[in-house]
Amino acid sequence: MKSARIPAGLSVAVLLAALVLHLLARGDPATGPATTATAPTSAPAPPPSRVDVNQFGAIGDGAADDTPAFTRALATVAPRGGVVFVPVGDYRIASHLEIPSGVTLEGVWSAPSSRAEHRGSTLLASEGAGAEQGAAFITLGANSTLKGISVFYPDQRPEKIVPYPWCIAGSGGESAAIIDCLLINPYQAVDFGSKPSGRHYIRNLYGQPLRRGLFVDKCFDIGRIENVHFWPFWTWDDKSGIQNYLQSNGEAFIFARADWEYVLNTYCYGYKIGYHFTQSKDGPTNGNMVGIGADATNVAILVEATQPPGLLITNGEFVSFVGDNPTEVVIADSHTGSVQFQNCAFWGMAHQVARIAGAGTVSFNNCNFVEWANGVPAIDLSGGNLLVNGCSFGKPSPQAVLQGSAQSAIFSANRFAGPFSVANPAKANLQAGLNVEKK
Repeated sequence: MKSARIPAGLSVAVLLAALVLHLLARGDPATGPATTATAPTSAPAPPPSRVDVNQFGAIGDGAADDTPAFTRALATVAPRGGVVFVPVGDYRIASHLEIPSGVTLEGVWSAPSSRAEHRGSTLLASEGAGAEQGAAFITLGANSTLKGISVFYPDQRPEKIVPYPWCIAGSGGESAAIIDCLLINPYQAVDFGSKPSGRHYIRNLYGQPLRRGLFVDKCFDIGRIENVHFWPFWTWDDKSGIQNYLQSNGEAFIFARADWEYVLNTYCYGYKIGYHFTQSKDGPTNGNMVGIGADATNVAILVEATQPPGLLITNGEFVSFVGDNPTEVVIADSHTGSVQFQNCAFWGMAHQVARIAGAGTVSFNNCNFVEWANGVPAIDLSGGNLLVNGCSFGKPSPQAVLQGSAQSAIFSANRFAGPFSVANPAKANLQAGLNVEKK
């Protein structure tokens, strides 16, 4: 074999460089010639987390149907969650909207408008006129939020109220929220009960629901409701008949099955029933109600059923003076649980403060009874048990009557504006002591 000759004039360094280039060109025998490296392709851009409905064609002039634009905007942020922003305007929604899980539909509302004024981000609803059943105007998915939005039904008339489906409803997912919203004149406002609604959250909700305000059921994990105000934000023109309609048909707050419902600073005006505690096939409620109020009602609080832990009602204010035999508290014959009133006030031209039936227990502690009909017992106990402690009776009329199936009653450390007067035809176990009475 002949030896390779190094051409004259070439240095060793040059030869080594040439050899490297030769090997790179040949590549690995197993894989073929080397190829030039290319830059990696970029990943697809994630969907935006915040969009504006105007970007999708919403007009907000109160005439054009903006439903398709809202639907496209909500679908755009649905894959990862986000915010669909609604600028100031009147947006006509001809059908209904579904807010996907993890999505917020947000407007610019920050304070309730008075009467028929509606400003800010307002949705105009019209679907479903004439029927209580049907798709809700807005359906909330799990972990979704409606925020800063007003809703107005332009075809509703105070002189001829027409039924509509629920304005807002849960879809069956948990942790849906309503924050800073004004529902001006819905026939039915919020349904967190037809489908499971655990851990719902409502804060700063205003409006004038015409038939039902807020319905809670199937809440198997703690729900929270704060600062809800149902009042004549639409109209209270007596010539239209709206007052009589609400006082004959309206129910502001309805609670069925709810486990540990927390309710804070809620109020209603002008309804037949202020707070209705009932029972569904899933059961009744228990909860902690603080600073709740009902004014101008026929019955401020109606209790048909409670769970054994009962209802804790603290710092409440209740006024009943419309309709037949207006009464602040009515406990139905079906009740077997416990209701506790602590530091509450009862006034207005009521016929009675309380009518109590059933087999449960009702207690009044540190409460103030201001007004009821002359000569009529403030409390009528026809079933169950009654405890009245540290309360003030502001009239010299009888404090109570124990009749029917009344089992027991205790009156202790109370102040009476007249003589102690509790009739006991039922021969219930009556205990009284340490009371102060005016002879």
